[in-house]
Amino acid sequence: MASQNKTVPTDASVRAYLDAIDDPLRRQDCEALAAMMERLAGAPPVMWGSSIVGFGSYHYRYDSGREGDAPLLGFSSRKGDISVYLSCDDPPLQAMRDRLGRHKMGKACLYLRRLDDVDQAVLEEMVAHAAAVTRERYGG
Repeated sequence: MASQNKTVPTDASVRAYLDAIDDPLRRQDCEALAAMMERLAGAPPVMWGSSIVGFGSYHYRYDSGREGDAPLLGFSSRKGDISVYLSCDDPPLQAMRDRLGRHKMGKACLYLRRLDDVDQAVLEEMVAHAAAVTRERYGG
């Protein structure tokens, strides 16, 4: 039997999560990301697990047979950075990243120290693009 995903939607309060961010500038950045993602996803914020603020969802199925649900868009305030989850590895994202500003990139995660470090219009373009590609790939 396949293992269950650990990160699933919960009834936890997004407001409480945001309010618990100690650094007022980080909290402000996360609130701005939440507003942008809610608008782009057309869905309200939901806590996924204890630390991911997600917007919308999609169902994935890998060739291995593993499947599950994930937020269409999401972010998390981590110790050092804000993690922005971009669930696609689409080549146009690289060109956008070249214009973004100070950031780090993992496999499907963009790491930002502060929103002021990046071109926020490019960030919004990247997030919208990732959502569109994910919807096209997985439906929803």
